[in-house]
Amino acid sequence: MDMAKSSTEVAIEGLKRLLSDKEGLDEIAAAKIEKLTADLQEQDHEEEFDPVRRIKDGFIHFKIHHFDKYPDYYKQLAEGQHPKFLVFACSDSRVSPSHVLNFKPGEAFMCRNIANMVPAFNQLRYSGVGAVIEYAVKHLEVENILVIGHSRCGGIQALMSLPADGTTSNDFIDDWVKIGLPAKAKVESEWSDATFEEQCEHCEKESVNLSLVNLLSYPYVRAALANRALKLMGGYYDFVNGTFGLWKADFDITPEIII
Repeated sequence: MDMAKSSTEVAIEGLKRLLSDKEGLDEIAAAKIEKLTADLQEQDHEEEFDPVRRIKDGFIHFKIHHFDKYPDYYKQLAEGQHPKFLVFACSDSRVSPSHVLNFKPGEAFMCRNIANMVPAFNQLRYSGVGAVIEYAVKHLEVENILVIGHSRCGGIQALMSLPADGTTSNDFIDDWVKIGLPAKAKVESEWSDATFEEQCEHCEKESVNLSLVNLLSYPYVRAALANRALKLMGGYYDFVNGTFGLWKADFDITPEIII
């Protein structure tokens, strides 16, 4: 790694030396130098983003403020996981459930994908999602499944923008978001006079309900619901207004009786 200082770093150091001797500066000059120093530091940070340093700094912060601070908790996690939640959330970088809902390590088993969609049971397609559901419900015995939609979702915008003639412009995205076509059809039927942005907002919520219905196509989900060992919930995070909506999905499922 090149340890030579950049011209920006040299300039910042020079300004800092000036600020260290404020007696020779009037207040206006000192304030201007402080402002210039702050601007240079911000520019230096933007120009020289180091992903390796960011990862290392992030882990060090976690190690100091979490792992080393609560050793008994992490020792317990090392013995196995017993999460209370299976969470489906969007891959969008702005909507991390651990950040938004303050989930601790070990509290939520997660599946994140484009537009937080749950496809219907299909062993020939979407096996990645199916494996998550099977493992979480059958083996981890989670007690709650939460599907979280969110505002300004690019995946939902892609769904609402799909051409009627079925043509595609992406290798994977268009095929994936077609899982939400029933939600799109409902929105276009019930809110036909709404703007595109308003329709997308409606679809962000309707696609959550569709995913909750699709969860019923998994036999282990139905069995857990019938045994009152599992609850399904929908959520909607609006990061524009800083709100979170939560609703229960009540499905009357009775245990199968085999004679």
